[in-house]
Amino acid sequence: MNNFETNYNKILKVLKGITNKEQFLRQNRQPKLKDIELIAINLTSEYLSFDSECQLFRILPEFLKHKIKRSVYNRRKRKLFFAIDFLRNEICEKLIEFENYFVVDSMPLEVVKLSRSNSSKICKEDFFSAPNRGFCASQNMHFYGYKIHAVCSVEGVFKSFDISKASVHDIHYLKDLKNQFSDCVILGDKGYLSADYQLDLFESKRIKLEVPMRKNQDNYKKQAYIFKKKRKRIETLFSQLCDQFMIRRNYAKTFDGFKTRILSKLTALTLIQYINKFIFNRNINNLKINIV
Repeated sequence: MNNFETNYNKILKVLKGITNKEQFLRQNRQPKLKDIELIAINLTSEYLSFDSECQLFRILPEFLKHKIKRSVYNRRKRKLFFAIDFLRNEICEKLIEFENYFVVDSMPLEVVKLSRSNSSKICKEDFFSAPNRGFCASQNMHFYGYKIHAVCSVEGVFKSFDISKASVHDIHYLKDLKNQFSDCVILGDKGYLSADYQLDLFESKRIKLEVPMRKNQDNYKKQAYIFKKKRKRIETLFSQLCDQFMIRRNYAKTFDGFKTRILSKLTALTLIQYINKFIFNRNINNLKINIV
């Protein structure tokens, strides 16, 4: 996994097999490093857990290093957010083409410690995208930053995700699901328990939201064990994002940089799943594994 050039060539070859486009940005002067190559560098660094650009440019092969400067790399990477998201969606559609069971959950993304939240200027360039304080019930902690809301298939492929302020309740993310899903079953924890939302999702898009009931509710009925077991898949994915992809370690100073880092990590994870399934025919969730 430590040979950057070999892994880069493998990932670039896979990306070129997914799309024929090599340039996504309109530029007056043709850059030496193509957009698809820059995205391949980005995803390779995430796969190899190089989340620091300073460290990345130390180990970057010479034939790539002379094509782009570090500051230009950072700016172009942020501008290519839409292209990275396009590639992630293309890969995702190939992995879960006929899936109709999904899992929804959220995870806290701390930007700075609470004690530094008042003096911190990270991601505060715009009010609507600025971080704030929130509470994570599963970890019983207050934090300052954002939440990532995500939906994955029962096999473990992220279908959809969004980033919100830390104070936004999980249940509000269900409003977005009506525009992205239909005729399916979505499993959630007790944080998504709402009879009104369940009825609205079913009547509008035939989405059945399966949420365990609280024991003090009228007509309490224990949820089937298979649903509880399948719901753990997204928790495992979140753990892998924290461990291998270090999603909770933040070096970004702006919200554009922050959201690009999050998207890159999710795309790298999905790409490794694609390689596992279609190239090596092995378990898609074996992420700490050689791809060359």
